[in-house]
Amino acid sequence: MRKLCYLTFYTIKGLLGVVTLDCNVQSKMLEQSTQKYVIFIKTLNNVVVFVQMLHKRDEIMQLLTDSYGRRIKSMRISITDKCNFRCTYCMPAEGLPWLKKAEILSYEEIVHVARVAISLGIEQIRLTGGEPLVRRDVPELIRQLRAIDGLHSLSLTTNGILLKQQSKALAEAGLTRINVSLDSLMREKFAQLTRRDQLDRVLEGLEEVEKYPTIHPIKINAVAIRGYSEAEVLDFVRFARNKAYVMRWIEFMPLDADQAWRKEDILTGGEMKAIIEAEYGPLVQITSGDPSETARRYTFSDGIGEVGFINPVSEPFCSTCDRIRITADGQLRTCLFATDETDLRTVLRSGADDELLAATLRQAVWKKELKHYIGDKRFKHASRSMSMIGG
Repeated sequence: MRKLCYLTFYTIKGLLGVVTLDCNVQSKMLEQSTQKYVIFIKTLNNVVVFVQMLHKRDEIMQLLTDSYGRRIKSMRISITDKCNFRCTYCMPAEGLPWLKKAEILSYEEIVHVARVAISLGIEQIRLTGGEPLVRRDVPELIRQLRAIDGLHSLSLTTNGILLKQQSKALAEAGLTRINVSLDSLMREKFAQLTRRDQLDRVLEGLEEVEKYPTIHPIKINAVAIRGYSEAEVLDFVRFARNKAYVMRWIEFMPLDADQAWRKEDILTGGEMKAIIEAEYGPLVQITSGDPSETARRYTFSDGIGEVGFINPVSEPFCSTCDRIRITADGQLRTCLFATDETDLRTVLRSGADDELLAATLRQAVWKKELKHYIGDKRFKHASRSMSMIGG
C-alpha cells in the first residue's frame, strides 16, 4: 500500500509538473496544462478504483472458505459434554467419562473464539452440549455473545428439562432461537429412549418458553428411527400445529457411542412426508433462498404449521454445508463425522493474539471434508459420539 501511494504521488507530480504562469503565458501552455489536468483526474479515478478492488479482495480473503469454495457462516459451540439424559442413540446407560473442568473452554475463551470467528464471516452461533443448560450461568455467556458486532443469530439446542427454570433468564440475555430435542410424546416411550421419566418436565419447559416471544421460532427436533417413530408422526404434527411449534425430524445417523447404528434403522424424510400427506394432503414447500439450509421445509394447505425433514443420509447436503463445530474441550471439527480435529484450546492458552487464532481457523476450514460418506465404503465412524461432539 505504501508503494502504491508513492507511485500515485510521483505519477501526479510528473503529469502536472510545476507550472508557473506569468502575464506572458501562451494559450498553448494553458491548453497543455488543461490536458494534463484531465489525464491526472482520470489517473486518480483509476487509482481509487484499484485501491477499492484491493480492499474488496482482502475482505473476501478474510472470510472462512474451504478448498471447495463453500463459505462458512454457521458455528456450533458445545459448552459441556455432560447430559442429564442417557438417550439410547447417543450414549450408554452408565454415561461416559466426563471431561475435567480444566479441559473445558471457559466462557472467556468461548467468547474470544466467537469474536474472531465472527470477524471472519460467521453469522450464526448455536450453543449445544451434552445438555448446555446443566452448565452454570449460560445466560451470562449468551449476553456476552450477543454483544459481539456482526452476529446475526444466537440459538440453543436443549433437551428442555431445565427450560421451566431458565427460560426467562435466557430471553432477557438475548437468546433468539431455540431447538428442543423431543423424540416421543408418550411417557413410556420417552422414558425408554432417554432412560429418564421426565416427559412432563420437558412439556412444562416448552410451555414456559412460549411466554417469551423474543425467542422465536421454537423448534422441536425428533430423531427418526424405523420401528419407533412412525406411530407418532401424526401426533407430533397435531402437537406442533396446535402450539405453533416448528416440527423437525432428523434421520438417524451413526453417532451412537455403542456404534450399534444400522442403515436399516433409518426412517427417511420421504417416508415421513408420505405419512403426513396421506392424512393432510400435499404439503406446500417453503423456500428461504438459503442454499445451505439443512431442512426441507413445508407448510400445510391451510397455512397452519410448519414441518421439516433433515435428511443427511438419504439426501445429503454436504455440497452446501456452511457449518463448523467446536467441542467443549476446544477442538474444531469441520464436519460432524470428522476423524481429525484442530486444537484451538492450546492456541488460546498459549497467549496467541487474534491474528494467530484467525490463521488457525482459516487453515482448518480450508481443509474441510468434501462429504461424510455415510453408506459408502469410504465411510469412517466419527472419532467421538454425538454428546462429545455437540449436537
